[in-house]
Amino acid sequence: MSNQVSSRKAEALWFGNTLVKILLSSSHGRDGTAVIEHRMPHGDSPPMHVHRNEDEIFHIIEGKMRFQVGQEQIVVGAGETVVAPKGIPHTFRVESADGVRCLTVTKGPDFEGLIRMAGRPVTVEELPPAMGAPTPEMIEALIKACQTNNIDVVGAPLS
Repeated sequence: MSNQVSSRKAEALWFGNTLVKILLSSSHGRDGTAVIEHRMPHGDSPPMHVHRNEDEIFHIIEGKMRFQVGQEQIVVGAGETVVAPKGIPHTFRVESADGVRCLTVTKGPDFEGLIRMAGRPVTVEELPPAMGAPTPEMIEALIKACQTNNIDVVGAPLS
């Protein structure tokens, strides 16, 4: 039997106000699992959205996040894990003053594809400069990138 174990260097990108590191690409395993690390600032919240093809699993490493999955809201901290099932609208908000560090795990290329499509090259491995309120053009570009990657924007971020 041949050795199928391999190691990959993380690929860093800026995605919105987040520093992401693609620790494991969906293309590197047989079942398409992607593992992505996120560092997000306080208050960061994506629009309410639905993944058509993949569950999104969040594991909090540092900080606190408030999630809305369907009609339910929950606040979680370091060591806790949340599942946002495919087909269910969800969003989150970073509640801790120092931001949050978490992992997302998905099966399939969609979420990773969105990050690659909408991400920007990292100039330093830290949070990107704050983008401020998104312009209508930025919102339109994000919605298009989401649709291309089987994710539907269905509502506003959490406030």
